[in-house]
Amino acid sequence: MAQRGYQVTVLERAAALREVGAGLQISPNAVRVIEALGLWPRFEKISVPSRRVELHDSVGRTVAVLDLARHRPADHFRLVHRAKLLAILETAAREAGVQIKTGHQVTDIPDVPLLIGADGVKSRLRSELNGIETPFFTGQTAWRTLIPAEPDAAPVAQVFMGPGRHLVSYPLGAGLRNIVAVVERPDWREEGWSIAGDPAELRAAFARFGGPVPEWLARVDEASIWGLFRHTVAAHWQDGRRALIGDAAHPTLPFMAQGAVMAIEDAWVLAACLAADSDQQSALARFQALRQPRCQRIVEAANANARNYHLRGPTRAVAHAGLRAVSRLAPGSMIRRFAWLYDYDPTTVV
Repeated sequence: MAQRGYQVTVLERAAALREVGAGLQISPNAVRVIEALGLWPRFEKISVPSRRVELHDSVGRTVAVLDLARHRPADHFRLVHRAKLLAILETAAREAGVQIKTGHQVTDIPDVPLLIGADGVKSRLRSELNGIETPFFTGQTAWRTLIPAEPDAAPVAQVFMGPGRHLVSYPLGAGLRNIVAVVERPDWREEGWSIAGDPAELRAAFARFGGPVPEWLARVDEASIWGLFRHTVAAHWQDGRRALIGDAAHPTLPFMAQGAVMAIEDAWVLAACLAADSDQQSALARFQALRQPRCQRIVEAANANARNYHLRGPTRAVAHAGLRAVSRLAPGSMIRRFAWLYDYDPTTVV
């Protein structure tokens, strides 16, 4: 928005813009925005390419492979540390003239010509627009941690699927490997991103997993844990002078690697709608109309993966056998199923 001539102020509660212990998979639909912002050279330096997504069973046998480099060679799939992406976005925003006020706790909703709530799953602005909503616990908790990466770590995202649990890992460059490990459990109440977890409990939960998982988990010194709660996509994203983007509008479970990507898409489309229409109310209505159906579809796909990764018994055996057959006989068909996701270009929709 600042690049388009708006005077922008960001009110940030944190004392500094940083986050530790988190990796991101950035797919080409978001990379197109990064390129349009003029940030590709910086982003390329801080990220690494993702060549494949590999699905394995809990003992390490390959179930399916999505060969990104082979079947989508013109697209950029990248792996990056969240803090490094945040740093280049902060620098670019300041260069464009954005005022960023850190350590700023918002206690009252500001009265400004346009207020954008990018304040996450516990958004105050969302409740202003939609009323109080109660998310429900999915019965799953997730650990996340960073460990030292092997010197020869392949630029591949790997998923290991077991009954009632799964683990995702990929290298981030700079000698780091990201791990997210999800387990079904009934006893959880707090929704948060940075609750301290016990590495021994993490290792015990995946003690029966094979492949590289035991060696990875042996290197875990600390981990955070959070409960996964399901939220609906907001019914009301705007009211003519206030708007929601990112998790404030459409919180998603972390099973499609699209949470940060959707926020990046939102930001571009919102700015483009406002630039294309001098009537702010009309522009904000158009923004919601363009974004809500797509985000709803992504959230539903993530919900489906939450089930598919954790299958048990005969259902699991049949599903894995089917995936192996498809991956062997029609290796490009699996990635083509996601063309609707990766072909989307936010910079051309307005």
